[in-house]
Amino acid sequence: MSQPSTLVEHNVEALDNRARRCFASNCSTHSYSIGSRDRRSFLEFGTAHAFAIREQIKNQMLEFEYEGVWKMRRTALIIATLVSLLAVAAAAQEVRSEISLQGTGFFTKESTGQGTTQRGTETGGFLIGYRYHFNRWLAAETVYGYDRNTQEYFGSAGLSRVQANAHQATGGFVVSLPSSARFRFSPYLLAEGGALVFDPTGNNFGSIPGAQRQAVGVFSYGGGVDYVLVKHLSLRAEYRGLVYHAPDFGLASLNVDKVTHTAQPSAGVVFRF
Repeated sequence: MSQPSTLVEHNVEALDNRARRCFASNCSTHSYSIGSRDRRSFLEFGTAHAFAIREQIKNQMLEFEYEGVWKMRRTALIIATLVSLLAVAAAAQEVRSEISLQGTGFFTKESTGQGTTQRGTETGGFLIGYRYHFNRWLAAETVYGYDRNTQEYFGSAGLSRVQANAHQATGGFVVSLPSSARFRFSPYLLAEGGALVFDPTGNNFGSIPGAQRQAVGVFSYGGGVDYVLVKHLSLRAEYRGLVYHAPDFGLASLNVDKVTHTAQPSAGVVFRF
């Protein structure tokens, strides 16, 4: 039997003893205090009523005991609900998104094939990126970059040049590396895929006739490090390597049929929210 029920049986036994003593002294009324609740039940003892209300008093005492148990359970439920709400609010305030703005360099290596050598002039541009952190070590990122340079081709026909705007669009994953928070440095590695679009400017002094817009697939790899200034603002230094097929702008005379590589160092700021 549970503890509340044992206590009730003890109190009922005491009530029976008091009732018997009352009958022996021919008393007509008697008061009895139930437990520590300071509640009094007034019993009118007589040959017909003394034990008739015994079960009623027992039920009342059971109700008193289990009322306390119910209140304790209700209090525990309220506390658990409040803790859950606080946890949800804390998660909602966690910083998961960031936007970056970086200035870049654009340095393309020389490629030779089919009797033609191709190279791109060195130039600069910018990158705009959005990154969403799934957890502390994995994030998804999408990036747009822009620069303008001139692709130069040296072949049997001499020098040919095509000035073009280069649009870079990539997306992929970023892995954060372990680091100590006290040093404020957050290193990471990245791997992304996307496209490079070379769009001739039509400059009469920088392009040859017939050059067309061309999109090529690109694989981007690299890494970087963020230095935290304040909670929502960091500085970033980054390196990206771009691997893609050398553009020919739809002209067979410019086709070197080679995979080329562009080094893209950058530095900028990151806003977190």
